[in-house]
Amino acid sequence: MTVQNAQYLCPICASSLGYSEKVFRCASNHCFDLAKEGYVNLLPVQFKHSKDPGDNKEMVNARRSFLEKGFYKPLIESITLLYEKYGKVNGNVLDAGCGEGYYTNQHKNESNSVYGVDIAKTAIKVASKKYKNCHFSVGTLSKLPFEESMFDWIYSIYAPILENEFTRVLKKNGYLLTVTPADNHLFELKSLIYREAKQHDTSKSPIKNLEIVEEKRINYVIEFENSEDIINLLSMTPFAFKTTQELLNHLRSLSTFKCQADFLVRLYKAN
Repeated sequence: MTVQNAQYLCPICASSLGYSEKVFRCASNHCFDLAKEGYVNLLPVQFKHSKDPGDNKEMVNARRSFLEKGFYKPLIESITLLYEKYGKVNGNVLDAGCGEGYYTNQHKNESNSVYGVDIAKTAIKVASKKYKNCHFSVGTLSKLPFEESMFDWIYSIYAPILENEFTRVLKKNGYLLTVTPADNHLFELKSLIYREAKQHDTSKSPIKNLEIVEEKRINYVIEFENSEDIINLLSMTPFAFKTTQELLNHLRSLSTFKCQADFLVRLYKAN
């Protein structure tokens, strides 16, 4: 896959971006340089709500280390089987909120074009350095830098789900796959942080206007055998911001720990 094949819209004027000599440029001469790692930053400063939005370096590194050890392998197997069953072999795929690119890369085959977009520049840097066969860009999910009806398959894994914008770039008869926490996801870890840990509310669907094709729950127990993996799990979640030093010390002292992974996978179709 080459950068020249990437198809983006200018985030400022929404016209097509052409590529030449390591620069993406539109007809209005808005320019976006290709970074040395291989990604393009399509998040103008006026679209930022903070200086460095999205996950920080610690969260990105923790998630990469955790995922690469296979703790979420049952989830990976489930979503890739759905793609193999329903997806278009040579279609365009978008990972909306791709983070460090672990899930993005799972969907690349010899014929398709796979894109990953995330607001966190740190995460996109890491993704583009490792997964050279995918197209990565820094961008906001609320204004995706892509043409209407560009994608055959979109998936959102633990990222904001914006139905209107996702369906704008989704083709007719295309699919949207979402992964959200089911009732007891990481409940044991949550119980160490909150005095009264609550289950996730799964009664409401973030998608209102697409046909649901399949829905499944994936629940299993993760058995940790060292404190490093436990700390990585904590660090890659929002729970990290609620953690006390006392709890961190407790987790570091553990040699074993059991915690539920509980996912709700929904597959929708645009008719």
